[in-house]
Amino acid sequence: MIHGMRIKDGKATYVSRYVRTSRLKQEEFFGGAKFMKVGDLKGLFGLLMVNIQKLREKAKVLDLSYGNGTANTALIYHHGKLLALQEADKPYVLKVLEDGDLQTLGMLDYDKRLAHSFTAHPKVDPVTGEMFTFGYSHMPPYITYRVISKDGFMHEPVPITISEPILMHDFAITENYAIFLDLPLYFRPKEMVKEKKLIFSFDASKKARFGVLPRYAKDDLLIRWFELPNCFIFHNANAWEEEDEIVLITCRLENPDLDMVNGEVKEKLENFSNELYEMRFNTKSGLASQKKLSASAVDFPRVNEYYTGRKQRYVYGTILDSIAKVTGIVKFDLHAESEAGKAKIEVGGNVQGLFDLGPGRFGSEAIFVPRESGTTSEEDDGYLIFFVHDENTGKSSVNVIDAKTMSADPVAVVELPHRVPYGFHAFFVTEEQLQEQAK
Repeated sequence: MIHGMRIKDGKATYVSRYVRTSRLKQEEFFGGAKFMKVGDLKGLFGLLMVNIQKLREKAKVLDLSYGNGTANTALIYHHGKLLALQEADKPYVLKVLEDGDLQTLGMLDYDKRLAHSFTAHPKVDPVTGEMFTFGYSHMPPYITYRVISKDGFMHEPVPITISEPILMHDFAITENYAIFLDLPLYFRPKEMVKEKKLIFSFDASKKARFGVLPRYAKDDLLIRWFELPNCFIFHNANAWEEEDEIVLITCRLENPDLDMVNGEVKEKLENFSNELYEMRFNTKSGLASQKKLSASAVDFPRVNEYYTGRKQRYVYGTILDSIAKVTGIVKFDLHAESEAGKAKIEVGGNVQGLFDLGPGRFGSEAIFVPRESGTTSEEDDGYLIFFVHDENTGKSSVNVIDAKTMSADPVAVVELPHRVPYGFHAFFVTEEQLQEQAK
């Protein structure tokens, strides 16, 4: 489900709509869940669920020809289309109607040129207008890279060679390169059954590998691989080039336990040391380095997206109390040095601002909305917009705060008619884009 709020002429309109995926339509027909979920894929029960789904597909009870995804992870806008994304499937095109309502137009396969899954985190170059994306699979090629032109044409697939199937949730681009994350969270169905684990298993004995490929490459022959101590990464903030180095700003996690993102949400995070890091890959020496920039736990990093692939100064992240509960929004200044030895995130050093949601109030990813388009104004001159739920009162709202000052006094608060559940990613569509997609 997508929750949307449109602000126009000083008035706000709220809507919540399911993305009308093939999966949803089929389960509505049957009156209940028929497709397996990632959380089902654990132990012998996971093996049973795989076989049940195969039997249902073979008996034509389920039709997987139009995918089996939920389109519930993130949104992106490209070539006049607002896309709802989930990494196990192809994108779904949405339309925002004049009254703010949402309509599902259908699945997008780029004139049948897209035959694999599509990440929930593609990157749009703000200068060229191109979109860069990838998909991962448990069958070779395990990673497939794609470039989509400004006019919406998807170029030929570029297979990326890695040793085993992995879960790769995000990647990054610079002006000239794409950066792939070969991290040791492997697809291992045998371990799922033998050790009663989820189907994706983290191997702490393996290094983290980062592949840097010229972004218009036709194959992966020119990819350069760099190694760092093992870790996992859900989300990157941005990347850029500095002379011989590629710089990646990311949220790094040690020893991830996927059980913590499966099932009931724990009240407090355990073994979840998600921290902001700067990683550097020297294309001349072949060496890599990393530097810790924050205490834990921070994730869902966002930047002014007019700087995507270019050097920028500010990163906005969410402070996590549990895997789904955001307690505050933090602003990092990459030009300042972090204060070593801090056990929690607080103002000082490279932490320029902190917006605390208060006791019993939890939020979502904060999207940065610049006051003016482009890079002519100050990078942090804009707003942060995010959903908040107050567990004390049972009410939800949308908060707008000043991204420059991070003042505790919101610019605006829009109360919503009912609770908005804790979700994944947020996105902002401009009025210009709304008019473009209406054509």
